[in-house]
Amino acid sequence: MLVLALATTTVFPAEYDRDTALEISQSAIGNPLGDYQLTDRLNRSVNLRDYAGQPLLISMIFTSCHHVCPTTTKNLDRATRAAREILGDESFKIVTIGFDSAHDTPDAMRAFAREQNIHADGWEFLSGSRETIEALSADLGFQYFPSPRGFDHINQVTIIGRDNAVYRQVYGINFELPWLVEPLKELVLNRPESQGHVIASLVDRVRLFCTVYNPATGRYEIDNSLFIQTAIGFLVVLSGFVYLWRGFRRPRNR
Repeated sequence: MLVLALATTTVFPAEYDRDTALEISQSAIGNPLGDYQLTDRLNRSVNLRDYAGQPLLISMIFTSCHHVCPTTTKNLDRATRAAREILGDESFKIVTIGFDSAHDTPDAMRAFAREQNIHADGWEFLSGSRETIEALSADLGFQYFPSPRGFDHINQVTIIGRDNAVYRQVYGINFELPWLVEPLKELVLNRPESQGHVIASLVDRVRLFCTVYNPATGRYEIDNSLFIQTAIGFLVVLSGFVYLWRGFRRPRNR
């Protein structure tokens, strides 16, 4: 589902096409991010490649937006809080980047974060030059167009994998929680550090398949029934093995 963030009620420009925007966004999957230098809220230099090795969420906004971008950011805050409850506080990072380079200064990004009441650790608000924003937007497949009252833009959260490449796109102002959490589960619970370690790998596998979304509560939970079913299956197999082994060991009459 494609949702467009509109800063104006005017008709889309002739060159804009929803299907094309979605196609460009989807075609960006697999794109590696360039070596982009950005600036955080305290005017410190940040390189996006510094986030490589850990899943990263990128949300593009413009600070003069008064409805869609603030709403999207607050909904992203709720979704990432839910994701961190099951995946861990340090399991992934988040960056919100202002694409209106002329106005989305570090001060403006700091004020935007404060207005949306975003104080989570591991979430930064970044600014960049026009050239940097344009190149980064191309990597992300992010489309935006000036309009009389701001910008028209595709509303997406881009999930970046450990290899610093686009892994998945999540669309919508108020998207369904599994749209974000499921790909994050795949990235977080397939940790390179667990490979070759039987216990750690097994724990990750169990968490991957037994952490499920409960529509009734709107939250992710551990499905204990999967543990029970697995245990029962293991006992059945073990019982069959013991039965066959005893039969093999039993002396036979001539």
